[in-house]
Amino acid sequence: MVVKEELKKLGLHFIVVDLGEVEIMENITAEQREQVKIALHESGLELMDDKRAVLIEKIKNTIIEMVHHTEETIKVNFSDYLSEKLNHDYTYMANLFSEVQGTTIEQFIISHKIERIKELMIYGELNITEIAWKMNYSSVAHLSNQFKKATGLSPSHFKQLKDKRRSPLEEVGIPMSNGNGIN
Repeated sequence: MVVKEELKKLGLHFIVVDLGEVEIMENITAEQREQVKIALHESGLELMDDKRAVLIEKIKNTIIEMVHHTEETIKVNFSDYLSEKLNHDYTYMANLFSEVQGTTIEQFIISHKIERIKELMIYGELNITEIAWKMNYSSVAHLSNQFKKATGLSPSHFKQLKDKRRSPLEEVGIPMSNGNGIN
């Protein structure tokens, strides 16, 4: 809504393409672009026009949507899903993501799956077998191994420590800086 209002104030015509993405009908001047950027920044938003940055955000959002906000059982190959949904070659997206994010798409997906598994265990509505099936693991052992590798805890030990804090979604899957500016 903020984006729509700012574009209307500037007299620009647009089409909403996707959540957070608009296509402006006319060519805009550098001054108009800067006005949009400033207005969005004041509202806590960011203008992204770097196609690579936009694609990375779309990759992240698609993964988060699939892992955290889909109630269906995940039964798709993520590489095929991402390629089809975002209309890009998976190898290109994987290389770009790794180069810019400092982690692989696979690790990003695993990190989010682990957070979703924690959430499902905390809610306690599903047992570990049901969670493994829902999250498309080949077995409970596979889920347990990946969970332990990521958290240092077995799922059963984690369940006993239900008060263990979960990570905010925007911090999941991104390596922390080691203090010298290099990730």
